[in-house]
Order: sequence, then structure tokens, then C-alpha cells
Amino acid sequence: MKTSDFYFDLPEELIAQTPLERRDASRLMVLDKETGATEDMHFYDLPKLLRPGDCLVLNDSRVLPARLLGHREPGGGAVEVLLLIDRGNKTWECLVRPGRKCKPGTRLSFGDGLLRGEVLSVEEGGNRLIRFEYEGIFLELLEQLGRMPLPPYIKAELNDPERYQTVYSREVGSAAAPTAGLHFTKELLEQVQAMGVSLAYVTLHVGLGTFRPVKEEDVLDHEMHSEYCMISAQTAETINRTKRAGGRVICVGTTSCRTIESWAAEDGTLKESAGWTNIFIYPGYRFKVLDALITNFHLPESTLVMLVSALAGREHILNAYQQAVERKYRFFSFGDAMFIH
Repeated sequence: MKTSDFYFDLPEELIAQTPLERRDASRLMVLDKETGATEDMHFYDLPKLLRPGDCLVLNDSRVLPARLLGHREPGGGAVEVLLLIDRGNKTWECLVRPGRKCKPGTRLSFGDGLLRGEVLSVEEGGNRLIRFEYEGIFLELLEQLGRMPLPPYIKAELNDPERYQTVYSREVGSAAAPTAGLHFTKELLEQVQAMGVSLAYVTLHVGLGTFRPVKEEDVLDHEMHSEYCMISAQTAETINRTKRAGGRVICVGTTSCRTIESWAAEDGTLKESAGWTNIFIYPGYRFKVLDALITNFHLPESTLVMLVSALAGREHILNAYQQAVERKYRFFSFGDAMFIH
């Protein structure tokens, strides 16, 4: 299986740069994973596709305003730091630009000295370990000084940072939004609950590896990045109960899918779990829990296109993507959605 097998041609003008004014006004392509047939709807039509007894699995991770703009001390040039992983003791693994100017011992300042840091070491792959110095609560400082770490293909500034958060985000820790959930409004969630659909929340803190291209030509040679995820006892029981009763488990986003598939037993049951996952789902994978998926349109040759191809078949996915291009769907993080069932 080659990475190039998952290529499709995408005109740049179809990459959504800004979110729609109304979250659930985005378009929704419905794909039958068995036949490959597609139907055009809108996201506010989602209740028509759901049944009483179904369960929506949502990732409640919240994006950290992890992009810090500052300068090197004393009187040095500008520096940009992206927080990746909290290593404890006020130390974070970070992506730094310009990297060549940030050797171990380099001192950094942000927000007129409200936040300072020192580069401790250069990690494998070029990331830096930085120990920060501050007074007060770090997350509050980030809310004040940090910016949203938007994906590299989004060039426009985001006027309202909350539009890169889901309405149900709670657990701070992601470097990118679980974007399939951006289409939901609180009213839509209340509507599906009222019709007898269960909501179950998992947490997976999205890493920047989600945007990294697959560089190996053979898919099986790709090394998947690790991300931290959690399933509560309540969520596990809700999903298990849904399966026992014959309802569908519908994951909202590839992150929710990867979380439950990471911790599922061979018989498809779940229990309270937490830890790091590097699960790589590609064609040939047998899904243990997931029955249907709500997701956005993904980058060519990405692990996420491979995941949806595992669910619906590569030919069906590439055909649906070609139709999406022809019908001028909006792609990627702020783009339209797909319901695969």
C-alpha cells in the first residue's frame, strides 16, 4: 500500500480560511460506506440521520493558546514558541523559530517579561525543552499572552478564538482543534439528546503530528505520533450499553475514533482507560467499536485520509472527495463535514 494511493488534487481556493458565521450551516456530505453513494445535506440536517438509541462520541479536549511571540534576551531578535507537551516542573517540549538562534542557555521573554524561559536542550527532531519562569497560574498567562496555533494552511487571522474551540470543549491540552466537532451548536446537541441519542465524551489531546505529511512511500513504514487520551467509566458504560442494545456508536472526528479503538477489547467492549496512543488506522483495519463517523475533509496522502479509507474503502473515499471538489465543498479545519455510515 503506497502513500501515493491516497493522493487527490485539491484546488487551493477550496481550503477554508475562516469559519462560517453559523457553525451548523456548513454542508454535510453523506457517504454510504457499503455502496459509495453520496448525498448533499447541511449539518443542521444531522438529526435526520440519527436514530433513538444511537450514541455520539465527542472529544472534549480544548485547544491551548499555545503560540507565544516574544524575543531573545538581552535585546535579541523575535522568537516564536509553540508549546507541544507539558514535561512537568514548568518545563515544556516546544517547537521554536528560528531554531538555530535558540541553543541551550538562550533566554526568552514574552509579554514584557510577564513570562520568561530558558532553553534547556535540543531534543531529537529539533524540538526544544524550555523551562518557564512566571508568577501566578500558567494557563491564565497563556490566555493573556498566547495565540491560537492555527494549522499551517490557514493564512487568515482568527477574529474570535472561540471559533477554533468546540462548544463542549473542557479539558485544556490540544495543539489543534478536533475539528469535526466545530459544526455543533449547543442547540443541536440538545436536539439530538431530546430524540434519544446519547452523548459520550472522551478526551484526546491533539498533537501537531496530525498535520505532518507521510513521507514514506510505503504506508507501513510510517511512524505514527503519540497523543494522550482518556475514557471515563461513565463513557465506557454508555458506549457498551449502546452496543448491547443494538444502537450505533458514531464518533465525531477521527480523534474520538482513535481513542475508543485504542482502548477497545477484542469483543468491542470498553472500560475506564487513560494513556498514550499511537494507533494507526489504514485499510485492512477491523473496527471494534465504531459504526459510523462524522469527520471533515482531510489532507491528501494524510493518515486521516487513510483512516476514513479504512472505514469506507479507498475507492469510495477518493470518489467522494472528487465529488466534493466538483461541488465546491470547503476543505480542512474550517471546512464542511462528511457523515460516513
